[in-house]
Amino acid sequence: MLKTMRKHGLTLALFAAGSTGLTAAIDQMTKTTIAGQAAIQQKALFDQVIADDSYNNALQQSCYLVSDPALGKGQHHLWIAKKDEQPVGAIIEATAPDGYSGAIQLLVGADFNGTILGVRVTEHHETPGLGDKIERRISDWITHFSGKTIDGAADSHFAVKKDGGDFDQFTGATITPRAVVNAVKRTGLYAKTLPEQLPHLPVCGE
Repeated sequence: MLKTMRKHGLTLALFAAGSTGLTAAIDQMTKTTIAGQAAIQQKALFDQVIADDSYNNALQQSCYLVSDPALGKGQHHLWIAKKDEQPVGAIIEATAPDGYSGAIQLLVGADFNGTILGVRVTEHHETPGLGDKIERRISDWITHFSGKTIDGAADSHFAVKKDGGDFDQFTGATITPRAVVNAVKRTGLYAKTLPEQLPHLPVCGE
C-alpha cells in the first residue's frame, strides 16, 4: 500500500511539475505575442498623428514620463520624434478633464513651434450620436487640427466657433468639442517648452 501511494505521489508531482512548466512556457509565448501586437497597434496610432517620414529614430523607444497640469492629472507618456538625431516633434498623451461625460483621453502630435500635427481620441465616454463625433471612425472632425498653429495662450482662433474660434461644434453638443479643443491647445503650448525640458525628463521604465 505504501509503495503504491509513493508511486502515485511521484506521478502527481511529475504531472504538476510538467503542467507548471507548460503553463509558464505558454504564458511567456502569449506575453510576447500580445506585446508584439500592442506595439503594432501603437505604431499605427502614431502614424495617424505624425507623418512617419518626418522622423527617422525609433520613436516607440524614445519615451518619457511627464506630470504637468497642462496635460491633465497624473503622469503622461510622450515620445520624441527626431530627424537625424535632432528633435522635430512629439507625440503626447493628454487628458481633457471636462468632457460632457467625463475625461477624454487624447494623443496629440505637435512640433515645437505651436503647430499641431495630428490628434486622435484614445478613450472617451461621450454620448453616442452627439459627443462621439470626436472619434475618427464616426466623423472627420478630429482631423481638422492637423496643420493648425497656436499663436500663444491668448490665441482666440483656437476655440470652438461658439466661443469665437475656428473649430466647429456639434449640433446639440458643444461641451465635448470645447473640451477637446482646449486640451489640444494646452498640449500644443506645452510642446513648445519641451526642447529645454528634454535633458531633465525621466525616461520610461527607469
